[in-house]
Order: sequence, then C-alpha cells, then structure tokens
Amino acid sequence: MSLPIKAFLFDLNGTMIDDMMYHCKAWFNILNDDLGADLTWEQVKEQMYGKNTELLIRVFGKDRFTQEEMDFLSVEKEKRYQAEYRPILKLIDGLDEFLEESKQAGISMGIGSAAIPFNINFVLDGLSLHHYFRSIVSADDVIESKPDPETYLKGAAELGVLPEECIVFEDAPKGVEAAKRAGMQAIVLTTMHEAHEFAAYDNIIGFIKDYNDLIFRNLIHK
Repeated sequence: MSLPIKAFLFDLNGTMIDDMMYHCKAWFNILNDDLGADLTWEQVKEQMYGKNTELLIRVFGKDRFTQEEMDFLSVEKEKRYQAEYRPILKLIDGLDEFLEESKQAGISMGIGSAAIPFNINFVLDGLSLHHYFRSIVSADDVIESKPDPETYLKGAAELGVLPEECIVFEDAPKGVEAAKRAGMQAIVLTTMHEAHEFAAYDNIIGFIKDYNDLIFRNLIHK
C-alpha cells in the first residue's frame, strides 16, 4: 500500500451482518411464488447485486413492471427479509470491537451499499451504529450501482480521502469489482461466496470469515 490507510468503507449485507441467506430467501419467494419466475436458489443468488429494481429488470425485462410496481416489490421484499431476520440481528463476530478500535485510531468509516435506506437504517438503528459512520451511500444516492465504482468513489469523497487511502470490506464479487474500478483494495468476508469466486480480481488483500482476524489490527495500527 503506497499511502497510509485513512478510511474503511463497508458494504452492509453479508459484510457487517451475516444475513444474505435471508435476502436470498425473501427474493426466492417473491420471484418464484409471487411472480412466477421459476428460478433455482443458485440463479436467485447470482442475481442478488445492485439495486432491487435492477434485479427485477434483469430477471423480467424492462417492460414487465412500472416504476411504482418495482418500488412496491422492492419494499415488500425488504419487509419480508426484516421480519425474518430481526430476531437474530447482530454484527458479524468481532466487528463491534473492530469499529471501536478503528474509531479510536482516527480512521474514518463509511457504508457503501446497494440497499435502500429502509434496510440500512434497520441495521444501524437496530444495533446503534450511526455514530461510527461519517458517510452512508445507499441505493438512493447513486445513479449506477455496483459493479460501477460510483458508490465507493462517493463514499471516499464524502470522507475527504483519496480512493487509494481506502480499504473496502465486501462479500460479493460485484462489490470487489466496484472497489477495483474505484482504485481501492478490498478484504472479502466469505459469508455468501467462496474465495474461488473472486479469482478475477487482483485487488484483494485477504479473505476472512469474521473480524477476529489479526490482519485488521495490522491495518488499524499500520
């Protein structure tokens, strides 16, 4: 790393909380049971990136739904996800300590997520985390979602740091691609995808299952 690390940018779902199975289940039910898409679990999993409306367009084409219908389906999916995940809402192991250590070390932190604010606040309010993050970039704040770099570039700009001074925490290949295109290195949480699924990307520092790995202490105190 040529420059000191000044900021951490976190994806949310699957990166801060291990909830991607619940998102996949909610989408699986809506796409198949409600909308008749007839997709396998793996096919639904492959479509789970970007904004909710983009997912619906990828699966059904741009003329199937009105914007109002897609907005309704987007919120309905999140309501189903939240209802099932709320009883077990918690941070991935070690993240609470890591956030506090990073804050004490003077590292700026932001969230860059394809989730809508309704979902981001579900997590930040539910776990009392707002005070850690000086930047929150949601689906509503960008024109192009991941793998476009806009989400992470906007986060860096809001934190007042250069892209190369940021490390991104991600769990999905499209998110790592967004970080790469933004000129940022990434650490991958293997909550939803396995390491071999990221073979195309050379900006990955390491793969970890939670935030108890010593690599984080090295990043903070570098």
